[in-house]
Amino acid sequence: MKFAIIKERKNPPDRRVVFSPSKLKEAQKQFPNATFKVEASDIRVFPDDEYARAGFEVTNDVSDCDVLIGVKEVPVEALIPSKKYFFFSHTIKKQLYNRKLLKAILERNIELYDHETIVNKDGFRLIGFGRYAGIVGAYNGFRAWGLKYNSWQLPKSETLPNQTALISELNKINLPSIKILLTGSGKVSNGAQEMFDAMGIKSVSVYEYLKQSFTKPVYCKIDVLDYNKRKDGKAVDDVFDFFNNPEDYESDFFRFAKVTDYYIAGHFYGDGAPYLYTRQDVKSPDFNIKVVADISCDIDGPVATTLRASTIENPIYGYDPLTETEVDYRNDKAIVVMAVDNLPCELPKDASEGFGDMFLRYVIPAFFNNDKDGVLQRAKITENGKLTQRFAYLQDYVDEKE
Repeated sequence: MKFAIIKERKNPPDRRVVFSPSKLKEAQKQFPNATFKVEASDIRVFPDDEYARAGFEVTNDVSDCDVLIGVKEVPVEALIPSKKYFFFSHTIKKQLYNRKLLKAILERNIELYDHETIVNKDGFRLIGFGRYAGIVGAYNGFRAWGLKYNSWQLPKSETLPNQTALISELNKINLPSIKILLTGSGKVSNGAQEMFDAMGIKSVSVYEYLKQSFTKPVYCKIDVLDYNKRKDGKAVDDVFDFFNNPEDYESDFFRFAKVTDYYIAGHFYGDGAPYLYTRQDVKSPDFNIKVVADISCDIDGPVATTLRASTIENPIYGYDPLTETEVDYRNDKAIVVMAVDNLPCELPKDASEGFGDMFLRYVIPAFFNNDKDGVLQRAKITENGKLTQRFAYLQDYVDEKE
């Protein structure tokens, strides 16, 4: 079996890669019958010569490889027919901007495996960049606070080499006694929590957070049953009741909004779930949130202050509650919003090394053990020019005319 680490061709450039040179060397050692080649790239966070020094062929032609592994979408013109591809295709939610890509994949008899569809038997994702989104998102939120209130000047995260450097910068600032709220329970929120803990910020319970005052900064991490409640008033402690019946719930987030200064949205938002807070909620004089780091970045959705995705170059903007419009974040009335939708790109080295750990643990072995855990079978979106049964729901999306 021949594997290729392919060049990232999407703009803006993405410096991440699935395997660092050291992790690829580890993969080669674990699977000596595999061949790994590296497509030459002038943007990758690890230079070509590092792969060459690790003993891998670096070439402009990977057409002899069976499995091509990348991060972001491969442009249609670069797709090689009859290969197996791994990348984030951004098609499984019927994203209109990538319909042509999925059509081309089918037409060219390509087997597509999306990193998002690599899940265990219970449907939980096995790999992703979520942790690094949380790490960078938390840092960017503190940076946004400093810019808004002229309290400190943190460098942009993309100028720093790794998580350790981000933490070092954060530990130089003097935080006021603010309350920080974090939603979510997965990799994203865990990444943000790592940053709080590294800064020595105290974690408090929901009761303490809502009822008590503090002389030092604190944070509270909450999950779906903390910020949602059943409409019928019934008390539940089973999160699957919420996941299976979101229409039976309404938001209970406002009680947190009343006492929160800095909010980090690190949750996953599912269809049919209540919005956390609405634009009407934000108009209330009791709405206290001043800075929002929306890592989830669902536009004009459950976090009502997120009007658009921001960029690494210009990561923050202001939201005026009264006019419901974007304003300068320095405006006295503005709530500061950080809503970069590709945060792991700002920490490409760490993100790549972490992603490679997961890919080597869960994906590569499946090619050599007859996919005994069904990882490849569940992840496969297309085969023999058709959608697989698991992804047959995409047929109408493919069939729609441009």
